[in-house]
Amino acid sequence: MLQSKPRLLTIEGGEGAGKSTVLSALRDALLADGCEVVCTREPGGTPLSERIRGLLLDAGDEPVHPHTELLLMFAARAQHVQRVVLPALARGAWVISDRFTDSSYAYQGAARGMDEGFIAELERRAVGIEPGLTLLLDLGVAHARERTRGRDLLGGASPDRIERERDDFFERVREGFLARATAHPQRIRVLDASPDAATVAAAALAVLADYRRALA
Repeated sequence: MLQSKPRLLTIEGGEGAGKSTVLSALRDALLADGCEVVCTREPGGTPLSERIRGLLLDAGDEPVHPHTELLLMFAARAQHVQRVVLPALARGAWVISDRFTDSSYAYQGAARGMDEGFIAELERRAVGIEPGLTLLLDLGVAHARERTRGRDLLGGASPDRIERERDDFFERVREGFLARATAHPQRIRVLDASPDAATVAAAALAVLADYRRALA
């Protein structure tokens, strides 16, 4: 059984959905209310986990087997949880993570075809916790491609190994995320990420406000 952590907030969605903008809006709202806030990301969040991130996302010459990708993701996540997430929660801080375990179900599960039961076992043994609230920013693949293409043209980093996947891969990712939302409606709130950034951020802040009122 996973332990729910009410002050752990996660933001999920495909590439180009606007997770960074929403994370900043949530952070600023909590800081304005006098809360301690720790913002982090996956894969990454600690020096070791960031090095694993490099292994995962570098478009090298050797193909990465789906099992290898999944296990590296959970190795980075286990370190992240133990070194960053749990200590912050223990002292009463809010933690906002750009991606968490739902991404493994979507990317390695739905898109790569890895067994969901195996992912769940890794989650139970290596992670042991789940967010109190997850915001899923839902965006169509074609729209997401337009956004990421514009970002690249403006001088952003070149696409990493996963970002270079074909559209059918990202369609399966989107379906995987939406399936997770259907299976966990109390925790995962789906937000339409197609409007402008300010509109999406406002919707996210409204969900956060309702969530905090329910906790009070």
